[in-house]
Order: sequence, then structure tokens, then C-alpha cells
Amino acid sequence: MTGEARAEARSLAEPMIALERVSRSFDGGKTFAVREVTLRIPGGAFVAIVGGSGSGKTTLLKMINRLIDVDQGAVSVAGRAVESVPAHELRRRTGYVFQEVGLFPHLSIGENIAVTPRLLGWPAAQISARVAELIELVGLPHSYLERRPAELSGGQRQRVGVARALAARPAIMLMDEPFGALDPVTRDALGTEYRRLHQNMNLCTVMVTHDVMEAVLLADRIIVMRQGAVVADDTPHALLCDHPDAGVRALMDMPWRQAERVRALVESRANNG
Repeated sequence: MTGEARAEARSLAEPMIALERVSRSFDGGKTFAVREVTLRIPGGAFVAIVGGSGSGKTTLLKMINRLIDVDQGAVSVAGRAVESVPAHELRRRTGYVFQEVGLFPHLSIGENIAVTPRLLGWPAAQISARVAELIELVGLPHSYLERRPAELSGGQRQRVGVARALAARPAIMLMDEPFGALDPVTRDALGTEYRRLHQNMNLCTVMVTHDVMEAVLLADRIIVMRQGAVVADDTPHALLCDHPDAGVRALMDMPWRQAERVRALVESRANNG
């Protein structure tokens, strides 16, 4: 299937997230962080947004749950315009995970995970059952529910952040460099674990990452941004094979270049050993 045919098929599917010619400037319209971006993301999709620093990735992500409002255009979630939903309600029903995690240090791990269900007024027994379910889902012992965030490693805190974002059973997960502060082994393990959760729970995930390899390994679809605009939008396979834009090719060639350097290094050491 060609890239055009894939785009047409996506447009025919009922989108979970839709952005229609959205733009955002922070200096009164002199320069745009995001400029006239149109996207349709169906339920169940795993989309990674990549691009250089200042390309508009995080601004675009935050428009979906109104952490940043658009200057122009329209955003809808599950068929509803986001401005028609109170911002706090939209955010409580949309999972959000970011690099700093942001756990409340004075609350236990169990209390951190339970924050959103409590705000939504869930019964205590339902909250307790959900917290127990989630700590198991993210691979942490139940005994950790009584600990404070400072007693956990960075990778463990990030797992709690994922659990907290999933607590109210959102259909959408927004992730902003969620694994960027972790060591490579933990980052790879947690990324793989999150991909499993995404599939099992049929989530719609939109993840911002500067790591092209991470995007290739985790996402079904990669969006490349430059200077606030989308310059590529396709499957990892299609973008790895070729793209007419030289900048996109250079970005997507990075995994190949890394693999080639590793291969050459291994061969050199073997020959010299």
C-alpha cells in the first residue's frame, strides 16, 4: 500500500484524535511553534512524533489535552471539540506521562496512582482494586504501594507514572519523552512493557521522542516535524526505506548508521583480538 493509500484509509477511519489546520504562536504571530497541522489518529494507534529541538513536537502534543490552546484551527477528541469539554475533565480522562514523572512526594505510591479516580469520585473499593491491578500491570510488587516516590529508582517511578496515567481507564495516552531520563537498559525494558500494555488495553498512544530508534521499535506510525510543520507521516517501514525529503531521510537513516557503526566496531575488535 502506498503512503497516499494509507493516508486515505486513515482519513476514512473514525479518528480518536483529530487536528484540523491547527497553529500556535507564542509571540503574537511572528513565529509559529506549530503551523497549520492536520492529523487524524484512530483508536488503537501508536503514533510517535519525532523531530529536532524546537520543531513543535511537545506543543502539538499539549494541544490535544488543552495544556496549550490553539490560536487557529480545531482539535477534537472522541468526536468532541476539546473546547466544549472543561479542561480539567478532558485531562482527567486523558492519560499523560512525561519525563519528570511528577509524582507527589508526600503521597504513597498507592495514593499517587489513585489521584485521578478519587477526583472522579470512584468508590473506595473500586479505587483499591484498580490500584492493585495497575501495580501488577506495570511489574512492581504490591508492597511498593506503601512506599514514597523517593524510595524508588527512576525506572520504578516512571512505571508508577504510567500506572497513574492509566488509573481512570483512559482511551488516550499522551507521552512526552516518557523514558528519556532512564538508563538504556531500563528504557528499553519499560518501552517494551508499555508497548505490551498499549496493545492489551487497545489504547490510542501519541508519544513525543527525540530517539528515532525508539520510535521505530515502538510505534506503528511516525510523524516527523520541522519548524512547526509535519514533513512526513507514515509507517516506520516506509520511512526507513526512503523519503523524498533529504532531512527526513537523514533522520530516518540514523538507526541504520548506528547499526553500521556497531557492526564495524565489533568486526574491528574481533580482527584485533
